[in-house]
Amino acid sequence: MGFPDRIERTVDLAHPPSAVWAALTTAEGLSGWFGNSATIDLRPGGAAQMSWPEGPVADIRVERVEEPRVFGFTWRVDGVPADDPRRTYVEFTLEPTSHGTRLTVVETGFAQLPDEYHRTGYDSHVEGWPRELGELIDYLDAA
Repeated sequence: MGFPDRIERTVDLAHPPSAVWAALTTAEGLSGWFGNSATIDLRPGGAAQMSWPEGPVADIRVERVEEPRVFGFTWRVDGVPADDPRRTYVEFTLEPTSHGTRLTVVETGFAQLPDEYHRTGYDSHVEGWPRELGELIDYLDAA
């Protein structure tokens, strides 16, 4: 039996796609909900970085930018050694609705990880995405 490879979460946001896009793709937006500080070069191949007070730093490579609908990046999974080239791919898709935006986040690539990192990394991200999306909602609601 293979490892699970995909995490998908969808939330309906009472905010226009332009506001959601800014929260996902600007240093100010990312710092407001996804980390405590962030940098981003918003172009395919661009670098981004997020950090949290407890110490982790996420180095990100921007892969896809189709404003205002799709934003994708790759990053290293928690616990995988820094010199391991394997990354997962995260893609945010924004869809306008009559009440705001439907946001879907899909993360794939977990099946490529070695056994010792797969379960921990996958479980961590399964638990993390609902929490992070809740923080996104709080950030947008406070704006």
